[in-house]
Amino acid sequence: MLDAWYGRAPWLRLLRPLSWLYTQVARRRRQRFLDESGASWQPPVPLLVVGNITLGGTGKTPMTLWLIEWLAARGIRAGVVSRGYGAKPPSLPWRVRTDSDDASIAGDEPLLLARRSGVPVVIDPDRVRAVQHLLEHEPVDLIISDDGLQHYRLGRHLELVMLDQARGVGNGRCLPEGPLREPPERLAAVDFIVRNGATEDSPDGYAMQLVPGELINLRTGQRCPATQWQGPRQVVGLAGIGNPERFFRTLESLSFEVERQPFADHAQYTASVLSALSAGRPLIMTEKDAVKCAAFAEEQWWYLSVDARPSEAFRQALESRLATLLPVR
Repeated sequence: MLDAWYGRAPWLRLLRPLSWLYTQVARRRRQRFLDESGASWQPPVPLLVVGNITLGGTGKTPMTLWLIEWLAARGIRAGVVSRGYGAKPPSLPWRVRTDSDDASIAGDEPLLLARRSGVPVVIDPDRVRAVQHLLEHEPVDLIISDDGLQHYRLGRHLELVMLDQARGVGNGRCLPEGPLREPPERLAAVDFIVRNGATEDSPDGYAMQLVPGELINLRTGQRCPATQWQGPRQVVGLAGIGNPERFFRTLESLSFEVERQPFADHAQYTASVLSALSAGRPLIMTEKDAVKCAAFAEEQWWYLSVDARPSEAFRQALESRLATLLPVR
């Protein structure tokens, strides 16, 4: 469906009645939140939602990691809450444990966030309960909600929406005719719009680039700057993310010849399937996929780390907004 939505396939018009109904429901939910703000639980510390209104990858996880690092450099202790898509923890809410949890327990994105950032991450489909659990156990100054833009039970102080620069809002229609979770006018109400892949800021949002970092061996932990790879250039690229093509283009920009192996977002893998795909060749995957494959990785399996690089204008705007929410440090 993603190709149809973003390619504006004409047959999608057949779904317009259902899309119209979905749009009306989404607008009413939003209006109810605005009219009955007391019905939402407002956390006692600033809460920043990093979300989207589209289906498909937009770069939320790299942006969240950048935010954590940027806040830490300013002495601001952040914590993260997430729905934990695909996670099956023993109980809820669940504090992600980097030393013992795997992706089946914590979910791939929460586990990645916890391992790479070192900040506390709590998962629960009930994000209010997740925030309350986090506040009870950790002295955080600010909470980042990974996704949850449409989770209106949770009050928020700032909303940041990620958009893919190339895809935009697709055909501009809500589900199921289009990829939107909420109608396009929702963008006018958020605090920040960040366009992943944009090279310049515009009235429609701040620019952000994803910058390739290191290639890291899943089995040995060996690290190699992506630009200094000495191995074969013919590789198998694997991506189970919302926008696999972006990952494959990144590998090609690093002079790899890529055999594309796209999977569904949050896909689960087995050793036998990936072993057959790689067939002894270098296999390069996303970091999100790597947290699910490390336990059965082969010698030539690597993942590529990427880092978000938002524009200077965005950094200044964020600093200005946070100054109104947090004590001077």
